[in-house]
Amino acid sequence: MGLRLTLFPRDRRFSKYKAMKKTQCLLLVSVVLCGSTLGAAEAEPSFSHETWDGLLTRFVKLLADGSASQVDYDGFAESRQKLAAYLGQLASVSRVDFDRWPVSEQLAFLINAYNAWTVELILEHYPGIESIRDIGFLPGAAWRIRIVELFGRKVSLDNLEHDMIRGWGRFHEPRVHFAVNCAAVGCPALSDRAYSGATLDEALDRKARQFLKDRSRNYELGSDLYVSPIFRWYREDFQDGWGGYASLTIFLAEYGEALGLSEAKKAALMSGQMRIRFSRYDWRLNSLDR
Repeated sequence: MGLRLTLFPRDRRFSKYKAMKKTQCLLLVSVVLCGSTLGAAEAEPSFSHETWDGLLTRFVKLLADGSASQVDYDGFAESRQKLAAYLGQLASVSRVDFDRWPVSEQLAFLINAYNAWTVELILEHYPGIESIRDIGFLPGAAWRIRIVELFGRKVSLDNLEHDMIRGWGRFHEPRVHFAVNCAAVGCPALSDRAYSGATLDEALDRKARQFLKDRSRNYELGSDLYVSPIFRWYREDFQDGWGGYASLTIFLAEYGEALGLSEAKKAALMSGQMRIRFSRYDWRLNSLDR
């Protein structure tokens, strides 16, 4: 009897101890599993660009091996409800959710947003314009209209490109200039597919090479290399270490094959013997009927 009285409290404490340890283990497992689930949610955004992708495949015609494109604005106008639905989906994304995504998904989202809102801007004035520059009264007015709905506020295309894509200090991607489209013939082609974070690097490299292969915008003339004015307007993005490039010359030399440069010409470019000049920009609307 005495022995049982002595051991019973110890057994009860031991049972409580085992129960407590079991509870702690279950809590630990739950934390690990929850952490893994949250991590997966942060790494994989739930946003889909499927609607925009479908519109692009229907209404964008690629030309010359993808170096240029024509846009069927009449087709877009007939499917404007679908475009409006996609723009609404873009606007529904909160900045908190956006910031949880991988950087590549963030950039793909902003590029798609820029291109989709540019099409919407054109449709608001189409078919009464021959160029995006016909919109508004002052030079560059089209890019300053607060038409873009993102993160709970209205901003302009300029805000989206310069303050977000270029200004946030998180992307540092010079090749973005071959992906955003300004609805002009001189602009890099509007892609016939939506961008996604998973394939963004490959897509930007392909777009850069396709654009540089276009001899109407980038070509040799004597000892000079003429390239699109895009490289003049955004030269700082190609020489401030973005993408690992310390100068525009280095960037162009790396893409020398797309520019049609021999190894000797690339060496001449790097040494300064081949000068960089800028071609003319064609501001005509990139419409299907041009």
